[in-house]
Parts: sequence; structure tokens; C-alpha cells
Amino acid sequence: MLTKIRESSRAFSWLLVLVIGVPFSLWGIENYLGGGSEKAVASVNNKEFFQNDVNKAYQQYSQQFQGMNIDETILKKQALDKLIKDEVLLQHVQKENLVATDKNTRELIQGLDYFKKDGKFDKAQYQSLLSSQHLSSAEFVNRIKKSEVMEQYQRSVTESSFATQYDIEHFFKIQNQQRDIEYTTVAVTPTANQPTEAEIKAYYLQHQNQYQSPEKISIEFVTLSLDNLAKEVPVAEPQLKAFYEEQKQLYSSKERRKVSHILFAFTKGADEKAVLKKAEAAQEALKTKSFEALAAEVSEDKATAAKGGDLGLFEKGVMEKNFEEVAAKLQLNEVSKPVKSAYGYHLIKVTELVPAVVKSFETVKAEVTKAYQRKEAEANFYALNDKLAEVSYQNPDSLTAVAESLGVQIEKTELFTKDAGDGVAKEAAIRSAAFSEEVLKGNNSEPVELGTDKVVVLRMKEHHPAATRDLKEVQPMIVGALLTEKAQKEAVKLAGELKKQLLAGKKLAALAAEHKLVATTVAQLTRNGTQVPPQVNQAVFKAAKPVAGKPTVLTVAMPNGEQVVVSLNKVTEGVMSESDKKQKQLAEKNLAKAVGDALFEAVINSLQASADVSVALPAPAKQ
Repeated sequence: MLTKIRESSRAFSWLLVLVIGVPFSLWGIENYLGGGSEKAVASVNNKEFFQNDVNKAYQQYSQQFQGMNIDETILKKQALDKLIKDEVLLQHVQKENLVATDKNTRELIQGLDYFKKDGKFDKAQYQSLLSSQHLSSAEFVNRIKKSEVMEQYQRSVTESSFATQYDIEHFFKIQNQQRDIEYTTVAVTPTANQPTEAEIKAYYLQHQNQYQSPEKISIEFVTLSLDNLAKEVPVAEPQLKAFYEEQKQLYSSKERRKVSHILFAFTKGADEKAVLKKAEAAQEALKTKSFEALAAEVSEDKATAAKGGDLGLFEKGVMEKNFEEVAAKLQLNEVSKPVKSAYGYHLIKVTELVPAVVKSFETVKAEVTKAYQRKEAEANFYALNDKLAEVSYQNPDSLTAVAESLGVQIEKTELFTKDAGDGVAKEAAIRSAAFSEEVLKGNNSEPVELGTDKVVVLRMKEHHPAATRDLKEVQPMIVGALLTEKAQKEAVKLAGELKKQLLAGKKLAALAAEHKLVATTVAQLTRNGTQVPPQVNQAVFKAAKPVAGKPTVLTVAMPNGEQVVVSLNKVTEGVMSESDKKQKQLAEKNLAKAVGDALFEAVINSLQASADVSVALPAPAKQ
């Protein structure tokens, strides 16, 4: 349970979420743009959201569920709910006059990897990306500030919560609870009673959706690819060489230096001169002994002595300055004179030395050319991506205009299903978009991102709805299903009878023997116990405690149709163990976090209840 609480704490609903990719966008921020004369889909007080806002919200929200079989209608509702809650919170923090400081906002933006070059904030990169999205720096900073304040408000609620000593003790009391049970399993026994023709036909009519050929679709699509754009970028030797010089560190390997040492430590009250003499004596001893053997014998760094003093690869910034300067100047297998540090005197030896190497321009020319072309094509890629989305939305009934605006060909696929396809349909995101409501209506899809350097817009070419297979074709499967169903019903019936008799006071062991079943006793079953199947364990710990000496009786259905009849005889309350005490701080933190998250959800629900929120039916798609 501690793990579950920890996972819950990680599910902190950040309001400052910067999803920067292709297209470059801000979740929860781009939705604050206007919607023209189009009828609003939803509104929060005086703020209206239009179909395009909702579509963008869904596109962003659904990305985290790609590849999962989740109802599109449910995801759309959740995305709209998220959009409304974010707006409710934004309006509240603005009403309370909460602000983010310029300093914090500047540090946040400069810390984003997307604006960095060679690990540092690059102003040109920053301005280029904003320009490609038609955003001024002031607009962008203002939107970041809004999200930052929303996130800070959420933290002020969630991080102010706490767990009391009673909460912690009560948690471990429940967590460590033990239960004594008896159980027997009623198996699914095959029946010889074959189903009648009438039963087969009735089952077929009632379960036709289980005997269908899968829904299939073929699509036509256009692709915007950074790699393809890069291939069209002209290259000239001077530009390539200049780019190579700028990026030379990418085509270089740093010097690799492996170091060992023998340490004579400064112990409390030690005479520094005496320590130095010990180091000098050891240096003299190296004339007759190997460095590794001497390190094992006299080094006072016990962690490395057994390994011949090996410190591993030498990296600057790890050791003290004196140590690093000497180690950096030693030749291979050379041993230093005693070197003083805060820890004592060291004898240092370089055991491996690989010089730094810079690959020549001619050696990496092909690699440099590809990198240069991709870099030069990036700005055009972002601009065309905007164009792709715009033209596709304005011309929803054809890909011709999109293809012409990008200068690419319209491609096609063969039929594929929701679960599998070839070519571009191998991508789960493509299959999800192809079977979306908008595409099945005959419209272009929203732009589908494949990684960070490819975007696809698609539309339906051919659609084959799921079709019911002929009764004769599926009759053997139906017979098998009916036989299994009958056997499972018999198991349920017997389990019900056993439960009834147990409640009447009979003992499970006697009942099991009477029906030639096996009764099993489990004492001190825990929540994480493995003595019984997880479904049984979960049901046992959800069951009510025995009352007045009478057991609690329950039946548990297993995935294979078996029925487990359980008699819960005793519950022993848990106590905090010694190992639990070590986790007390973590439990306190995570319980407080869980309380805080619940409190914040309640705050948002309260704000939303007092706001003027309306949701209309989505605007009809363009035909």
C-alpha cells in the first residue's frame, strides 16, 4: 500500500505542463486564444472555448493514452473537463491577484531543454521557435507566468496538508492486518449435455458482436518529414566546415585517464610531517614492490586498497585541485611524489591513458552534412507544420490542398484493423486517428505526430464496418461457449449452495469432503500474501469482519470460471513493526500528499460549482 500511496503522490496534477514538440505548443495555454464568430462549445464565466480549442485539448490529452484501448468518447470528455478545470483555476488565481516574479519565470524558461544549445540557454533558438509559432517573447512569458501561478497555487494547497500520528498508526494497523481463512475451490467440470439447435441459434443472435470480422479501413495520407526536408537543403564546403568547427566537440573524444592512489590519512591529532615521511617511505618501497601490492598493504583508503588503489576513470571536479593537477600531468604508469590533500598524502599513478582524439572533417563529412542539413531544415519544418495544420483544417474534405502546399505526394495504405497494419499503419497513433470519429465522418484527421520529426495528416479511403460471420462458420465455437457456460453455471450453483450451508452453521471442511472437494486453511494471511490467488486475497481483505463468533462467508469468481468459497474466521489487527518505523517518515509524507491531492480536488470542484460553467454539444464537423 505504501507503493500505491507513493504512486498517487507522483500523480501530482501539475498546472505548469510544457509540452514542447511538434507542433510546438503549450497545453492549457493555447486555449486562451479567441474563437471568432463560431458558436462556443463550452464557457467558464466570460471565457468561451470553441471547437478548435477542444480539438487541441483532446489532441494533447490523448497522447498519454496512445496504444491503449480506451473509448475515444471518454477521452474527449476527460480532455474537456481538464480544459474547464484549468480555466476555473486560472480565473481564481487572477481574481486573487496572484503573480509570478520575473526572476522565477526567467529561470524557468532558461532551464527548458528545448531552448538550450550545448547545454546552455540559446537566445537565438528561443526567438526562432517563438517566431515559428507567431508568438512574441512578451506573449510567451505572460502565458508562462499564468501557468506558473496556477502551479504555485496548487502546491500551496497540496503541500500544506499533514498526517497526524493517529493517521500513521491507523494506516499501519490496517496495512499489517492478518486474517485467518478456510477455502475450497469449485472447479468448472465439463458437461456432456450438448446444446440444442434452438440454444445455438439463440446464443448466436444474442452474441453476434463476438462473431464478427474486424472493422477495417484504408487511408490516404501526406507526411511532413524533417529528414525529407533536410535532403533538399543545399550544401557547400565552406558552410560545412564552419558548422564542423562549431560542433567539433561532437566529433571528438576526450582524454581518458585512469588513476590509482595510495593514501596516508590525516588522522585526529596526527603529525603531518610523520604522515609525509610514511608517504616518502612508501615511494622508496616502490623500487622493489609493485604499486598494486603496496596499495593493498599500506594504503589507508580501505575501499580502494583491495583493488590496488584503483580510483577508476579520472574526471575533473571530483578530487581536490592539487590532486587533479598532478594526476593530469602524469605520464602512463608514472608515480607522483607525495601529494597533499585535505585527506592526507597520496601517491598517484596513471594506469590507463588514452589521448583525446578529434576526428578530421574528411572522416566525418557525411555525418556533418546530415547534421547540417537537419539543422537548416528545422525552421522550415516548424513553419510547414503550422501550414499543414491550417490548410488541413480549412480543407477537411481533401488532402490535395495539403499535399500541394507542402510539395509532397499523397500516399495510400492497404486495409488494416484497429490492432494491426502495415507501413505507416504499424504506428498505433495512425491507427487510432484512422478510426477516430472525425475521420470516419469523411474529414481529415488532426496532425498526427510520429516522434519529433514527422507529422502525418490522413483521411479515409475505404471503410469496411465489422460484419457478422455466418452461423455455420462459427457454430463449433458457439457449441464450445455453450458447454463452458453451462459448466460455469453449475459451478456457481454449487458455490451458492455451499455458502448457504456455511451461513447455516456447517463447517467448510465437512462440506468440502461431502462434495469431494479440497478444503485449505490459511492462518495469518496478509494483504501481500501469496498463499492464495490475488483475486481471493483482495476479496478477503474487502470482506466485513466476523461478528459474534460467526464467520464471514464469501464466494470469489476466478477468471477461468472457477468459484472459490471462503470462510473468514478471524481478523487480527496489525501493529507497527520495526521495519515500519523506518518507513514512518515516508508514510507520513505520502499520506499527507494523498490528503493534499484530495483537498485540492475538492477546492477545484468547489470553485467550479460556484462558477458559471456551460457545455454545449460539440460543433458539427465541416463537411
